[in-house]
Amino acid sequence: MTTSHLDGVIRDGRHHMQIRVYYEDTDFSGIVYHANYLRFMERGRTNHLRLMGAEQHALFAEARAETPGFAFVVRSMHLDYLKPARMDDVLDVLTWPVAVKGASITLAQEVKRGHDLLVKAEVRVAFISEGRAQPIPKALRMLLKADVSN
Repeated sequence: MTTSHLDGVIRDGRHHMQIRVYYEDTDFSGIVYHANYLRFMERGRTNHLRLMGAEQHALFAEARAETPGFAFVVRSMHLDYLKPARMDDVLDVLTWPVAVKGASITLAQEVKRGHDLLVKAEVRVAFISEGRAQPIPKALRMLLKADVSN
């Protein structure tokens, strides 16, 4: 597995990843369009797994063997938009797991600009196969449970 500074870092049990706001991320008023925070947080969740040593292709291959036809789906997401971000801002996307259950993972996420909290979210991701919730494969569950413990 290869990682780079683009993947962010894990500090104090939280994944930190920086994103610069570009013109394309903003709406007509010059602030970040609300749906773009979802993209930023998705990247944060993906890179969090990558830095935890979860080579996604290997995990997916193992999960396919254990549970054919699987998928991860966002089951629920609660967001609070507190302050706006603007073009050229450098944002820090923080991600950390708060609970790992049989078929779901709950993650907390924050988007900050310096010390200012802009957006906070709680995301519940479910593991499904053939349209039904299934237990998360052991390798992934163990990896995430270890991270919750830290």
